[in-house]
Amino acid sequence: MNDIQTTYQRWLKYATEPEVAAELAQLQNEPEQLKDAFYRNLAFGTGGLRGVLGAGTNRMNIYTVAKASQGLANYVLQHFTEGNRKIAISYDSRIKSDVFSKVAAEVFAANGLEVFIYSQLMPTPCLSFAVRELHCAAGIMVTASHNPAKYNGYKVYGADGCQITTQAADEILHEIEQLDIFADVKRIPFEQALNDGKIKYIPENIYTAFTEAVKGESLLGQEQVDKNVSIVYSPLNGAGLKPVLRALTESGFTNITVVKEQEQPDGNFPTCPYPNPEIREAMKLGLQYATKYHADLLLATDPDCDRVGIAVKNEQEEYQLLSGNETGMLLLDYICSRRKVLGEMPTNPVFVKTIVTSDLQEKIATNYGVKTVNVLTGFKFIGEQIGLLEKQGRRSDYIFGDEESYGYLSGTYVRDKDAVNGAFLICEMFAYYKAKGQSLLTRLQELYAQYGYCLNTLHSYQFEGADGFATMQRIMDDFRKGTMGWGEFTVEKCLDYNTGIDGLPKSNVLKFFLRGGHTAVLRPSGTEPKLKLYLSVQASFLQEASSIQQQLIKKLEREINPR
Repeated sequence: MNDIQTTYQRWLKYATEPEVAAELAQLQNEPEQLKDAFYRNLAFGTGGLRGVLGAGTNRMNIYTVAKASQGLANYVLQHFTEGNRKIAISYDSRIKSDVFSKVAAEVFAANGLEVFIYSQLMPTPCLSFAVRELHCAAGIMVTASHNPAKYNGYKVYGADGCQITTQAADEILHEIEQLDIFADVKRIPFEQALNDGKIKYIPENIYTAFTEAVKGESLLGQEQVDKNVSIVYSPLNGAGLKPVLRALTESGFTNITVVKEQEQPDGNFPTCPYPNPEIREAMKLGLQYATKYHADLLLATDPDCDRVGIAVKNEQEEYQLLSGNETGMLLLDYICSRRKVLGEMPTNPVFVKTIVTSDLQEKIATNYGVKTVNVLTGFKFIGEQIGLLEKQGRRSDYIFGDEESYGYLSGTYVRDKDAVNGAFLICEMFAYYKAKGQSLLTRLQELYAQYGYCLNTLHSYQFEGADGFATMQRIMDDFRKGTMGWGEFTVEKCLDYNTGIDGLPKSNVLKFFLRGGHTAVLRPSGTEPKLKLYLSVQASFLQEASSIQQQLIKKLEREINPR
């Protein structure tokens, strides 16, 4: 606590930004909040920075953002020659995203980097695209993705447009740790740097080229479909509104109703406190609009527009949400079948998915003669696989990549999940099947009948603060040692990815293979104070799978939360 007090006193002296200074003064009478704000430095890893907004070393504020940006600038200066020291910046609708993006730009410009920044908020995939198109050394996306409003962060991208690797993250972290947060950070006023040409706005033609790349992923060929399908779309108060509508309308999908309350950027997310299309509550207003307007399809994208969720009508004319795995299965099957018909299937096609994404997708890929590559959780590992294919001269062999958390990518123009691409393909796929007199749910049932039923569920457990972090580590250690009980669910094999498996980077992930073909994956979130449990249950039909899943989760939750 003495170290915390020493650091706190320095912040009281040097952190003069009014909002931060006011919060620091309040912390004097709140010892627990003071401890949580200063017990560690905000973690920096392959996901960049992410944390709660506020004052302190363990918070997102202009000082922690500037320090991380200085560390990244030092890394770029060491690894790239003059003339190649360029960096791209984008930001979403979150509280202070625009402020943090400008602070970062000020630091980069002061260090002699050529800075390119979007003049308005733009999605994560647009940042990845700009990094590649402008031949930048790095890029940052200021966002906390789908987290609640109290969070912000930024993702760091390498020259390939992919989120940074473990090695790069470690080197940047080393640079950050050498810095004094107040004495060692260079900054130049944004407007001054803009006038001097050290900061430039990303030109409109880059955004247009991105839109054209998305539209270029069409697989309709000469198929005639009715693009007048009724679509309800919600950007969940994020960055997706303009890019998603532009890609859809320019492709002929014009019968679109936007959820008014969630249309404009708003980092407070007043109607969806947890702006994640994986969560039913976030889709609630969209579902009401879909019912009101008798929509055929509901789409929603998260704040930085790299995830997309959907709902469609079932036989009872009620709207049914599809999981990320189900949408991924449909897209993979659609892409493979259409490529075959159009004669666009490469000789050695590759599909990439994360280890927690449904194994049924591998069965679908195999049926079409497509190789499946399994990677660690995080779309950056899918992006890395595209890069490896590119180095082998096989970039065109990549046909699709997805993760169960509603992230999809069918092209190689970016190296991160792209909800603009996902929304475009989903609408096209919906119209295609509708023209054949088939719904997405009917097609999904056909896939289950062909490949077997599999119930995939995600369960998250919150562990806040320093004590929560320690508890998560203890739980992982206990499962790793085999001291946790599984009852009647016999463990046949355990893969500990912390040891390095199949050439993948070491990661604190455990995958258990259970008798009956079921699997359980346990990992701490890299971006939130949560422990995540992914269950995959094999069965003949939904009711049987649900019963098994309930028994399994009941047993495991007693081990994870003994009290």
